[in-house]
Amino acid sequence: MSSSDSYDLKRTLRMAKHALFILGPSQHMWFNFMSKAFPKIDVPSTLKKILVGQAVFGPIINTVFFSYNSVLQGESGSEIVSRLKCDLLPTLLGGAMFWPVCDFVTFKFSYSH
Repeated sequence: MSSSDSYDLKRTLRMAKHALFILGPSQHMWFNFMSKAFPKIDVPSTLKKILVGQAVFGPIINTVFFSYNSVLQGESGSEIVSRLKCDLLPTLLGGAMFWPVCDFVTFKFSYSH
């Protein structure tokens, strides 16, 4: 099997739609909300933004992502719940090793009103 045989156009389109219609707009609103809730760009405010993002936005957006994908793959409600029980916590824990660093740079150096 060549590498082109494993390409999944439907999956690519699913991910593109998610990014365009769900992730992009929700992140835009989230970053605007964070900049209003914690308008300073000092280290304490930046750390608060990161903590709130990890505790609130991360679980919500990951739940939406897994649910969205599951629905479009034809999974039932019980299968979606099972997927969330299996995949959500490991995803959040893995993200906690990566996203706080990205968020720190974003909030501290590049995103302010």
